Amino acid sequence: MNEAPTLNGDIPVGNWIDRWVPAAARPYLRLARMDRPIGTWLLLFPCWWSAALAAEGWPDLRLFVLFAMGAVVMRGAGCTINDMADHKFDALVARTAARPIPSGAVSLRQAALFLALQLALGLVVLAQLNGFAIGLGVASLLLVFPYPFMKRITYWPQAWLGLTFNWGALLGWAAVTGELSLAPVLLYAAGILWTLGYDTIYAHQDKDDDALIGVKSTALRLGSATPHWLVAFYTGALALMAAAGWVAGLGWAFTALLAVAGAQLYWQVFAGNIDDTTDCLTKFKSNRYFGWLVLVAIIAGKLL
Repeated sequence: MNEAPTLNGDIPVGNWIDRWVPAAARPYLRLARMDRPIGTWLLLFPCWWSAALAAEGWPDLRLFVLFAMGAVVMRGAGCTINDMADHKFDALVARTAARPIPSGAVSLRQAALFLALQLALGLVVLAQLNGFAIGLGVASLLLVFPYPFMKRITYWPQAWLGLTFNWGALLGWAAVTGELSLAPVLLYAAGILWTLGYDTIYAHQDKDDDALIGVKSTALRLGSATPHWLVAFYTGALALMAAAGWVAGLGWAFTALLAVAGAQLYWQVFAGNIDDTTDCLTKFKSNRYFGWLVLVAIIAGKLL
C-alpha cells in the first residue's frame, strides 16, 4: 500500500508525480500545480456556470470539455507567471521555498519557455470557440500578467484575482451566444466577491510571513475582522448569483439549490479558524463543493 503523500513546504511529495512522471518533467508539473487541482476547479467553475446559464437545456458537453482543458493549461500558466514574479519572495517563506524556481529546480529561462508552451496550448483551445469568445479570452491576459505584482502595491490583490479568475463567467456565455448580456455580468460580479472570500481565507496562511517581507493581502488588511467581511463577501456573491439566475429565467430549483450552496459558504466562515493554517487550507479547498452545488443549481433551474 502506498503511503499518503507528505509535504515539502506546500509541495506534496510521494504522490502520482513522483510515482509515474520522469524525473526531468516533475519540476514543471509542480510549477504548473498539476498535483494541486483546487486552483483549476476555481478557475473552471465560472466557465461551466456561465455556459450552463446560457444553454437552452442541458449544457454543451463539448464546451465543458474545452473549458476543462483550458482551465488546466491556463491555471498552470498563471502559476508559472506568479512564481517567476515572486521567486525572490518565495525563497524567504518556509511554505514556498521548495517551489521549483526558488529551489533552483527550474531556471527563469526554463520557466519562460515552459510558459510559452502553456500559452500556445491555451491558444489552441481558445481557437475552438467563436470569434467573439476568442477576443474575450485573449483580453483576459491583460489581467493575468499584472496579478503577481498587485500584492506589492495594494492590500486588495484578492480583488484583482477575482477579476482574473472569474473571467470565465463572461467567456462561457460568449462561447454559447457570441455576445454578452446582463446575466453573465452579474455572475462575473458574484464570482469576484466569492474569490474575495475564499482567497482571503487562503491568505491567512501566510499573513505572518507576508508582514515580515512586506507583501500585502486582505488577510493583513482585514485582520481579526475577517469573518465579518467574509459574511459580507459571500452574501453579496449569493445575491448577485440569484440576480443572474432571475435575469436568465431560471426556475425554482435554482433558488432552492443556491440556498444549499450558500450554507456551504457560511459554514466556511462560522466553522473556520483564520489563525489555524491547516483549517484555512481546508476551508479554501472546500470551495470546489460550492462550485459543484452552484452548477447543479443552474442546470436544475434550466431543466425544472
